[in-house]
Amino acid sequence: MPPVRIEVATPDRGGDIAAVMNDCGDARHCWCAFWSRPRSEFGRDWGNGNKRWFMRRLQSAAHPIGVLAYVGDEPAGWCAVAPRSDHVRLARSRNLAPVDDTPVWSITCFVVAKRFRRQGLMRALVDGAVALARAQGATTVEAYPLDTSRKLGSGELYVGSLSAFLDAGFTEVLRRAPTRPIVRRTVSS
Repeated sequence: MPPVRIEVATPDRGGDIAAVMNDCGDARHCWCAFWSRPRSEFGRDWGNGNKRWFMRRLQSAAHPIGVLAYVGDEPAGWCAVAPRSDHVRLARSRNLAPVDDTPVWSITCFVVAKRFRRQGLMRALVDGAVALARAQGATTVEAYPLDTSRKLGSGELYVGSLSAFLDAGFTEVLRRAPTRPIVRRTVSS
């Protein structure tokens, strides 16, 4: 496999993000809007409406909202990372409610283009998301991966796997549901 590089998702990379999203059935409808939009808006805008919302957010956000993985020059993966406060539905989740008052950046979503799956891109994306959060002044990065003993389908892996986060130095801090731990990593800015 050619070298992997991680880049901050900037507005000029919108076409590359679209290439990754459009290669995944659910992602091309969700556009990482699930955690950041009220349920009624998310459902109403499923598909092109969420894409328009995402592209506006990419253009206007006060901070970067994710990172892209490239294999050679080809866009291969996406990881959403932003302050937890950007994700209105996380605040309403009983299982993923805040652990404490620590301000955190949350890693909420992964999308890997089909031809690049099972090649370790999730771990590279986690490292890139942590680096972005650190560069933006974060001191703690949090995620909400799946922990399960069965094989996961690609549609279930959008939140990441627990093993990828543990391998990247995250620690489980709380588990309110059997398969949904909350993990954190302290970073220095």
